Amino acid sequence: MEWLLEPFAVSFVQRALWGGVFVSLICALAGTWVVLRGMAFLGDAMAHGMLPGVALASLLGGSLFLGAALSAAAMSLGVSALGRSRRLSQDTAIGLLFAGMLAAGVILVSRSQSFAVDLTGFLFGDVLAVRDRDLALLAGALALAAAIAAAGHRAFTALAFDARKAHTLGLRPAVAQALLLSLLTLAIVASFHVVGTLLVFGLLVAPPAAAWLWARRIPLVMLGAAGLGVLATAVGLLVSWHAQTAAGATIAAVAVALFFVSAGLRRAVA
Repeated sequence: MEWLLEPFAVSFVQRALWGGVFVSLICALAGTWVVLRGMAFLGDAMAHGMLPGVALASLLGGSLFLGAALSAAAMSLGVSALGRSRRLSQDTAIGLLFAGMLAAGVILVSRSQSFAVDLTGFLFGDVLAVRDRDLALLAGALALAAAIAAAGHRAFTALAFDARKAHTLGLRPAVAQALLLSLLTLAIVASFHVVGTLLVFGLLVAPPAAAWLWARRIPLVMLGAAGLGVLATAVGLLVSWHAQTAAGATIAAVAVALFFVSAGLRRAVA
């Protein structure tokens, strides 16, 4: 029992746990729609697209959250704009912006004197450095994500299964798509400090995908994803404490591992 509780008696691990819990709940709300809509590549690209904004904010001494939000919003708008072209598929537009934004971010970070340290933190996060101010921001982000998810639930559901029917029902698919991208942007921006821009994808997709194997009702998928995300956070922090591994990466690895465990159990009982 002491082995299990020892890490969580430390104040910075407690803050890391709360940060991971908030992020897991936000990612459950957004990630469920990412899985249902098949938007995984877009989510991954937007996570990488945050890097220029985060790097620029760091160089200028500004807010990393604000830099990440502006960069992710620019990525979202760019994908939407290029996606309207009849000559380019949306995958091509996402791929171009993905590579361009990531390259711009690395170039900006390379101008920093602490290039290796900064880039590692941006890409893989630093959950053990979460402060009380960060927890307050994450709590606010969770409240906003819940409001967006509740307001757009009916439109998101219709859009996930039949965009034409959504239009027929007067649900304005274009507005719903923009609102969904806003929710995805919020989840990615809120998560990068915990698991970094590369590994946010693990918490965004793995728990909802694991929950989707067992449930078909969207609220139940979200609830299961939230539970699995919180479990991944707690187990990841515990393992990283005793194994002396990177906390954010360990959390993401546990989240992905839980998906494969869930898939194996589902196959066994099928």
